Amino acid sequence: MLLKNLRPVSATHKGNETADFRISNGKITEIGTDLAAKKGEETHDFGGAYVSPGWMDMHVHLREPGYEHKETIKTGCDAAAFGGFTAIACMPNTSPATHTRDVVEFIINKGNETPVDVHPIGCVTKDRAGKSIAEMGDMQAGGAVAFSDDGDPVYDAQVMRVALEYSSMLEVPIINHEEDLQLSRPGHMNEGAVSTRLGLDGTPGIAEEVMIARDILLAEYTGGHVHVAHISTRQGVELVRQGKAKGIKVTTEVCPHHFDLTDEEIDRQKFSTNFKMHPPLRTQEDVDAMIEGLVDGTIDVICTDHAPHAIEEKEVEFIYAPNGIIGLETAWAISNMRLCKTRKLTLQQLVEKMSTNPRSILNLPELSLEVGAEANLTFFNTDEKWVFDEKNVRSKSKNSPYLNEELHGRAVGIFNRGQLVLNTLR
Repeated sequence: MLLKNLRPVSATHKGNETADFRISNGKITEIGTDLAAKKGEETHDFGGAYVSPGWMDMHVHLREPGYEHKETIKTGCDAAAFGGFTAIACMPNTSPATHTRDVVEFIINKGNETPVDVHPIGCVTKDRAGKSIAEMGDMQAGGAVAFSDDGDPVYDAQVMRVALEYSSMLEVPIINHEEDLQLSRPGHMNEGAVSTRLGLDGTPGIAEEVMIARDILLAEYTGGHVHVAHISTRQGVELVRQGKAKGIKVTTEVCPHHFDLTDEEIDRQKFSTNFKMHPPLRTQEDVDAMIEGLVDGTIDVICTDHAPHAIEEKEVEFIYAPNGIIGLETAWAISNMRLCKTRKLTLQQLVEKMSTNPRSILNLPELSLEVGAEANLTFFNTDEKWVFDEKNVRSKSKNSPYLNEELHGRAVGIFNRGQLVLNTLR
């Protein structure tokens, strides 16, 4: 296959030169300019689109097994491919929970039927109940790349300590949903001026921050690696910044909605449940802190926390709706609009947050755009204007705050596992 007129973006390419890529048997075999197609060779002209090592979303909810009415591994991977992701790591809040090797292997086998690499994250505790450590070593042997009880925190400090000790031995991160339940519940949005005005119970930022502080201290004590899931507060970013400065093994991620939207949207959007997620949308000060953390390297990864819910589950009163939104299809456009177009990050830096760093944190092989490397590629642009309407949703669910919004920048395709997937708007 010959892929023509691409602009490479990677650690060694800035996207300012055009090149053609020849691929054979799933590997990059030639890179050059004005390469001529060989007899019988499939050729695609990308017209100056960018190409980077394949993106990875390390925080996705695929819902299968158990909640296939929300999403399946197949539909989740379709959404991932449309969003430009060649790999995803899926959270274990399934039914049964991903707390044994057989469930890990089931997810991997189902993922092998798609062009997207699916890496399961196993439970920290059995049934995600927070009481006793799950079979972490056995799950890792079956293919689990990290451990988390996401959706709920590992609330017991002693259990978290033991988990981090295991993480040190297994050399994998513990990804924690940072929430002090006694402080946070029954909050339905960020606690602050907007929640007071609307008369809704709020979740204060301190509920996230005290757990981040606890886990950083535990990581320092045990030598384990804690990864802070979906960070959302200014003080939380500062705690991670201080932990990194001390040499503690702490990394973190942020979702596009947390560096784009504020709690004011709940009022503006008349309590649309597509703006209800956890952690909740915070203030403009917090949004600014997320961008600052991305710029200075405190925040390592951009992820989506893609959390599909069926229409009937979301079409209820705001206080009764489940938390969560889909995000795989819109992550690139929001990141491009808020970070690249505003010159906060370069394309190289953004690719690092969406490809290099998640793979590094999960100890997966590094990708490159060099001859002889595996052809694991994402093709994208930064200027195309398009509307994310319902017919362009590839996820099984449609709970997005960006429905019917005009977005700038689109992933136009991926190449992975010897398969080229070209994304066309419907």
